[in-house]
Amino acid sequence: MADTDVSGPPRAVLVPLALAQFICSFAGSNMNVMINDISADLNTTVQGVQIVITTFLLVMAALMIPGGKLTDRYGRKRCFILGLIVYGIGAVLSAVAPGLGVLILGNSILEGVGTAMLIPPVYILTTLLFTDTTSRARAFGVIMAMGGIGAAAGPLLGGLITSGLGWRAAFAFQALVVAVIVLLSLRITDPVPADPTKEIDIPGSVLSAIGMVLLVMGILAADNDIRLMITLLVAGAAVLAWFFLWIRAKERAGGEPLISLSLFRNRTSNLGLVAQNLQWLLLMGTSFVVAAYLQVVRGYNAIETGVIFTAATLGLLVSSLAAARLARRRAQRTLIMAGFLVTVVGIVVLIALTGRSENLWAFVPGLLLIGVGLGVMLTPAVNIVQSSFGEDQQGEISGLSRSVSNLGSSLGTAIAGTILAAGLTGHAYAAAMITLAALGVAGLIAAALLPRRADLVHPA
Repeated sequence: MADTDVSGPPRAVLVPLALAQFICSFAGSNMNVMINDISADLNTTVQGVQIVITTFLLVMAALMIPGGKLTDRYGRKRCFILGLIVYGIGAVLSAVAPGLGVLILGNSILEGVGTAMLIPPVYILTTLLFTDTTSRARAFGVIMAMGGIGAAAGPLLGGLITSGLGWRAAFAFQALVVAVIVLLSLRITDPVPADPTKEIDIPGSVLSAIGMVLLVMGILAADNDIRLMITLLVAGAAVLAWFFLWIRAKERAGGEPLISLSLFRNRTSNLGLVAQNLQWLLLMGTSFVVAAYLQVVRGYNAIETGVIFTAATLGLLVSSLAAARLARRRAQRTLIMAGFLVTVVGIVVLIALTGRSENLWAFVPGLLLIGVGLGVMLTPAVNIVQSSFGEDQQGEISGLSRSVSNLGSSLGTAIAGTILAAGLTGHAYAAAMITLAALGVAGLIAAALLPRRADLVHPA
């Protein structure tokens, strides 16, 4: 089947979508190399910067499912452009922030809300515009490559900008890129008309958001108050249980809940979602821990820290761009398993080499393997999940997919960052990385449970 025709060649339409994923992923990791600069300028601490980063990722995760539903009611292109505008305002506000509170408002809240609005349309439009297996795999490969590169290159670009112009210029850069994306997105034509009659499940949206916020806050509280941590985790689990009871009751009553329970009855999709969550947990967790350790413990500046992350960026770039070719030769289950295996090996190499040597370049082999492993599996996991459902459920599954991925990013920063912040020493760094390696093994097990031919189980 040929690609659906749009106003302009599909490759041109893919450019703003891929750039949007790049800038949102960049925003999630570029602050990792600004820890010392922001802390000094805004009179805060490493934990203060961690809160900004984690809150940004958490806002995305909490609002991504509602963001996916909004696209059905108001249209994918309209939500995409509006999300870019909100994001751009947040970037400008962050660039001029006089204190931590304004930075949280601009970066964590406004950029987080904007991302939650613009990312679901990226994946929905890609699924709808590229309808055959090969073209869709290639399109997702480009988008996931740009997302992975944005996350992996965030430290390098952020370090270069911070060292040359200051950390505020990194947010100005984001605003500039967003303006370019808005102009490029004008050529996109929404393939499915908006449906103003679509119901928005506000109670469900509130419950899902509160539940995820409480869970991540519980993890962040671990290094200060164990009782508070347990209380928040239990409360988060209870609110999420209430959320599932709510959507089940609403669905049985004939209403339209925030997300249909039928999405969770697809075993292949469920395992793909687990894989996505753990992939981004590993990517963002590794990025935060290594960047914080290099700056706070070893005393390297932003540009030195960013240069070291070039190894991960290179590995991720090469493997992501080869995703379409690899998908033609190997089952997606095989690629995801291989990705987790290489990533875990990379973490082990990173711990072993950096524990024995004070040389900065000891970080390169491990980060390179981590980048290769993540790049190999990012695209297959997304393709499996998105293609498990038909066109009528793309809004829901896109929101769920990106919510799960961003929750993984939040958890990666929260879990590994909390372990590291408990004692900024070599031992804490090793403990955080060992924890990430263990979660990588869990991802490998989940991937092994996928069907042996877990390719496109339902052509949209």
